[in-house]
Amino acid sequence: MVQVTLDNVTLVGTAHVSRASVNEVAETIERLRPDVVAIELDENRRKALVDKQGFENTPITELLKGGKAGFILAQTLLASHQRRMGSQEGVEPGAEMLQAITSAEKVGARIELVDRDIGVTLRRAYAKMRFGEKLRLSWELMKSVIGLDTLAEDEPSVDEMLEDDVLTAMMEEMAQMAPTVADVLIHERDAYLARGIHEARPQGESVVAVLGAGHLKGVEKHLTTPEAIPAHAPLMLIPTKAFPLSKLIGWALIGSILGVFAWGIYQGFTSGNFQDFLDNVLAYVLITGTLSALGALLAGAHILSIGTAFVAAPFTILHPTLAAGWFSGIVEAGKRTPTVGDFQQVSKIETLKEFWHNGVTRVLLVAALTNLGAMAGAYLAAAYLLGNVFG
Repeated sequence: MVQVTLDNVTLVGTAHVSRASVNEVAETIERLRPDVVAIELDENRRKALVDKQGFENTPITELLKGGKAGFILAQTLLASHQRRMGSQEGVEPGAEMLQAITSAEKVGARIELVDRDIGVTLRRAYAKMRFGEKLRLSWELMKSVIGLDTLAEDEPSVDEMLEDDVLTAMMEEMAQMAPTVADVLIHERDAYLARGIHEARPQGESVVAVLGAGHLKGVEKHLTTPEAIPAHAPLMLIPTKAFPLSKLIGWALIGSILGVFAWGIYQGFTSGNFQDFLDNVLAYVLITGTLSALGALLAGAHILSIGTAFVAAPFTILHPTLAAGWFSGIVEAGKRTPTVGDFQQVSKIETLKEFWHNGVTRVLLVAALTNLGAMAGAYLAAAYLLGNVFG
């Protein structure tokens, strides 16, 4: 058993795909019959677990309108590895959290969801990540999504993951690969969970807290000095960086294109001939629109999505907060609307053909390749225009 007891708080550490953890959660709650069951979930993840069919049948466009893109992305990227590990024991990810909800209702305990919203967690992690960390994690997550990270023979089993030395080694490995991500996903959430558990018992009620075993030590440490636990509010803020190099390059690109257009207008007024200006505008539209549309085409987009990519690129390139892929992706999702149920199939994709034909990954590909094409078009168009100006 992986448990820690502090006064009238019992922490139950689980592996998210372990049948033994499911049984332990049920046995502990029914034996202790606590006043409160605190669970490592946020409201969005609770809904996904409790009302799985309703959630899976919700159109992605509706979830995006509700500002839940971060949650959907997290479910997509993390599901693959967990589901393959869970297949060892025939357990779906999150089964022990569902069991905690069921057992709490059975004994009449109040349920408290004490984890931070996963969208906030991901946005904080992304905002803090350095460029090298983004590259490393993008590669690891992409392998997970398309099934390239098959379980190695020497990889720890589900039960072994509950052992202290294995957990420590895994967390240290993550900290070495992406220290800022480890801080947000592990250490910050240790504090957030501990604060939630502490505040769930204002009158000193008995609590059983069900959380991933990797958080057990950190939460225990915080609860031994509750007066020092950080408040939730600072951990919910999304950090903002100083003006980054990528934005500087982007503004320089926009400035160079607009500068060429402005020079062409000036030349037109002084000479009375606007033909060079019109030729440059036409070249800019054709280069950016064509390469953007080509990206959508390579993704297997609907004809209307391809047309949208062509039309949107010349305008969005000149607007730093817009992306052509956003428009082509929205059109693609509207014409071939995937449901969240399609997300559940992402981790089962085994071939590139399936990757292109899955409703979710196709929309993501359309958006991503449209943006890639538009970006290439912007640099090519800028080079062409500046070449014309400077001979």
